Amino acid sequence: MTTSPPLLKRWRRTLLALSGTALALWPIDPTPPPGKAMEGVLSRDFITIHTRNTPLTYYEGRQGPTGFEYQLMRRFADSLGVSLNLDDDHFVPTVLDAVRQQGDLGAAALPLESDEPGLIYSRSIMPMQPIVVYRRGLQPPDNIDDLVGLQVGILQGAGISRIMHELQLQQPALSWKEASDLEASALLRRIESGELDAAVVFEHQFRLNRLFFPEVEDGFKVGDPLSMAWAFPANQGLGLINAANAFLDELKANGELDQLITRYFGHDDYLEYVGARVFIHHVHQRLPRYDAMFREAARREQFDWKLLAAIGYQESHWNPTATSPTGVRGMMMLTNVTADEVGVADRLNPAESIEGGARYLRSIEQRLPESITGEDRLFMALAAYNVGLGHLYDARDIARLQGSDADSWEAVREALPLLQESEWYSKTRHGYARGGEPVIYVRNIRRYLEILEYVDRSQQQFHQLNARLADYPESETFEVVPPKP
Repeated sequence: MTTSPPLLKRWRRTLLALSGTALALWPIDPTPPPGKAMEGVLSRDFITIHTRNTPLTYYEGRQGPTGFEYQLMRRFADSLGVSLNLDDDHFVPTVLDAVRQQGDLGAAALPLESDEPGLIYSRSIMPMQPIVVYRRGLQPPDNIDDLVGLQVGILQGAGISRIMHELQLQQPALSWKEASDLEASALLRRIESGELDAAVVFEHQFRLNRLFFPEVEDGFKVGDPLSMAWAFPANQGLGLINAANAFLDELKANGELDQLITRYFGHDDYLEYVGARVFIHHVHQRLPRYDAMFREAARREQFDWKLLAAIGYQESHWNPTATSPTGVRGMMMLTNVTADEVGVADRLNPAESIEGGARYLRSIEQRLPESITGEDRLFMALAAYNVGLGHLYDARDIARLQGSDADSWEAVREALPLLQESEWYSKTRHGYARGGEPVIYVRNIRRYLEILEYVDRSQQQFHQLNARLADYPESETFEVVPPKP
């Protein structure tokens, strides 16, 4: 795969229609007339938003573009009746420069900084609390004095620099490094590798990334919360910013903004934290021995290889000789009956087990009713892999009895634990089942898959970043702020 040069890449982003579907690409006039921001957006029928490619703001997920601020951007474009054009080739400082020079707005987890020249900000979207994070094994820092003598990193332009300078007035010996061309995940990676001892990031950034960097711990809060806001050019009138403020007010009033915040930042407890650390360790130590097998099986059965790897970890922790008390064995923990059904002669052969598990999952998925679609279909197939297709159908029957949609995983997920209660399982064809287990099973696999996708994506971004920074020594990546004399 070839990579576009940065200047071309910047303007080769997909124009997203109201539904989020790609429409077309065309050149963009980078200098709309002063005072004509809203008129320019409506006349050209799209809005350009400068952003960053991060888990917090915007990235390509399994189902297409996603991310907290992407969801807001798309809804805002919808409210204006225009398409969405994303320019995501940025870090925080270049987002602000692009907004000043090109419009229309910047949405990139930007702090509301009233003294930024040439910019005007929307109302607050959500609070952003800075916190200290540090490498596991160090003496836990409790206050700013404990950071003296440590290698501390922050992101330039993220609003934290001003707080650090204020703290330096209290503790002149405080020193830190500022990077203008990194993201929060890169700071966490540098802490884990030992290049940094600590960093100051926003709490929601750490919550979003903590499972991917298990050797990084959270310390203490620093300063007062800042406000996330959108940035607009100050010389192009108030029409667009007034529309944005009205849009944000409506989202707050109808509860949709709180729902999005909870969806993206309120669920870092799917896995017990120590379990996540073990998983990350095995991703680096065990998975490389078997990833080619997962990829080959995925190619044959047309699955995402990372999904099969996530199932394999949930089943056996990638141990090809695993054996349960009930007699299921191997990487994908197949029963004798299932192994015979999918043509596996040796359950302890990892390649055979992985191939058999993939065939079994595909056979389950193909037996589900056609009315079950999308992710609902995948999650129900995973649940049936764990509890059996008969018990899954029983849970769907219970969902119907409760007046819920039996084709919805959300409804079936609520019904499955009822298979443990006689009031309900007595009404089913297959009787009692430990229905809570497939709920946890699917939840864990989804989280393992999310981590694997993040690792895969971050490795690609890491290599791309290394290529971009190959000619820049660390002294140019980080600007050192020394102690006060």
